[in-house]
Amino acid sequence: MECVPCHGGTAPLRGAALRSLLRSLGHGWKTVEDHRLEKEFKFDDFKSALAFTNRVGEVAEEQGHHPDIHLAWGRARVVLWTHAVEGLTQNDFILASKIEGLSRPGSS
Repeated sequence: MECVPCHGGTAPLRGAALRSLLRSLGHGWKTVEDHRLEKEFKFDDFKSALAFTNRVGEVAEEQGHHPDIHLAWGRARVVLWTHAVEGLTQNDFILASKIEGLSRPGSS
């Protein structure tokens, strides 16, 4: 799936729909206050965390949906939400799934 442009006026995901998408995503992603989606990825060193962060940036640009990324030695925390609706949309879960794929061995 691909992210699609989102405009204000759309209600953010809530309740069962939000929980269902979170279960489908899995892999340690969590919602915070039903407002944002986040996960911290662990790495053996700074260089690997930075390389992952750069790959996330490339995918975010392709999708036109941009997460907050907090980079530190051996870790990168990704935080997603859709600013236009002040909450979570399907785009956040689509991008999270793509980011999850980047973290697996053999991904580039």
